[in-house]
Amino acid sequence: MIIVAQTDPHDPQATALLRQSHALMESLFPPEDNFFLDINDLCADHIRFYTAREGEVILGTGALAIKDGYGEVKSMFVDEAARGKGVADALLRQIEDEARGVGLTMLKLETGNVLHAAHRLYERHGFETCGPFGDYTEAGSSIFMQKALT
Repeated sequence: MIIVAQTDPHDPQATALLRQSHALMESLFPPEDNFFLDINDLCADHIRFYTAREGEVILGTGALAIKDGYGEVKSMFVDEAARGKGVADALLRQIEDEARGVGLTMLKLETGNVLHAAHRLYERHGFETCGPFGDYTEAGSSIFMQKALT
């Protein structure tokens, strides 16, 4: 069974997954198009960081950044060996539940244009393409998505 819980990003397993995610993003996109949060930044008061685990093994990470009027999905990553098990779905449901719980009515995200599995995940959860938001500007390798929370 997959258990999702709020976790310290400095947990060694969480940190290892975050580093894998960062390395993947750095290998796929130019530095100016990488918008991932540093591990220490995930400890901020306006961030809710989650991990999904099976037993004692952390399989994935995800975060909600609470912004002015919306929430932003950040740091979504699933260990390659755990993909297809529903880990990302479980994390995204938790992020949506937390966003609703703190009164947010919109979730937004930025993802890479070649991350097709991520696009399918977000579309399956009702996200639609939108334009840049917040501090983002148009970036050739970015796709922006949003979902109204009801």
